[in-house]
Amino acid sequence: MKCRVEVGELLPGEGPLSVAAGIYMPARLRSPATALFCLPGGALTRGYYDLQPQADPQSACDFSFARSLVARGFIVVTVDQLGVGGSSRPVAGFELTPDVLTRANTVAVDRICGDLCAGRLGAGGQPLGELRTIGVGHSMGAMLTVMQQAQGCRHVGLMLFGYGTRGLVPALSREEAVFADNPMGVRENVVRLARARSTEPYPVIASSQGRGFFAGKGADPRGVEALQAARTELLVTAGLFAMIPGSSAPECARLDVPLFLAVGDQDIAGPPHEIPASFPRSPDVTLLVLPATGHCHFVFPSRRQLFVRAAGWLEAMT
Repeated sequence: MKCRVEVGELLPGEGPLSVAAGIYMPARLRSPATALFCLPGGALTRGYYDLQPQADPQSACDFSFARSLVARGFIVVTVDQLGVGGSSRPVAGFELTPDVLTRANTVAVDRICGDLCAGRLGAGGQPLGELRTIGVGHSMGAMLTVMQQAQGCRHVGLMLFGYGTRGLVPALSREEAVFADNPMGVRENVVRLARARSTEPYPVIASSQGRGFFAGKGADPRGVEALQAARTELLVTAGLFAMIPGSSAPECARLDVPLFLAVGDQDIAGPPHEIPASFPRSPDVTLLVLPATGHCHFVFPSRRQLFVRAAGWLEAMT
């Protein structure tokens, strides 16, 4: 089912904003009930978590992270960031900083959890009682999940896909690169830098460029076709923040919950085995390096291994 959640007046003059979400309920809930809140990466909508090839409907569940985990008894909630998909698109798009997006996502999680627990969403109208939550994020969405947790979110664990704190240095201008490993400086300057980078707050990534960046060699053509339906404009301010090395390092260092990290061996997150060092306070860090896999893991054959390992980690957590 789909829903919209009001998240308040977060930007001057924009009025109340709302976030769009998709809620996938299992036929039989695990006990205790566990909900995964999934944030997509840059230039992707929440459809990334439910990829469905139109040319091969029989393989829909094969590519869908949401349906794979729902089949194992977990509630899956997919969320569009403000500015993309079905969520509100503010005119002042450059002001959609990671901190603003984090505030919106935190409100959305709290309200959806309240509705699930009260029986107002799914579960046949029956209150759920206890509800545990896991934060799930891909790329920029993983960064926002980390920031949300560091600022007091309720998740008991995080699953982070294709994410590290090394940024994407080759894509930065000389001025942007000056702020590497300077998180406070990035926060103070990211809107100005985003305006200098793009004339539009919601630029479109060229199809040819995006295909190589998101998928690449070895991707399943059916998954690549399904991924096109989840493509959208980039949130340039938050995207730039994610590309600058160290921008979210302080939040990573504060995390004190178990982590499941998945990275492709052809990913853009940096050397996989260096990533766990960014999370010194986490009591339990699981690292899965996916073979022959680029940035959007769900379109590569290794997705099957990922779905099985993710489910096993979640079952151990609950």
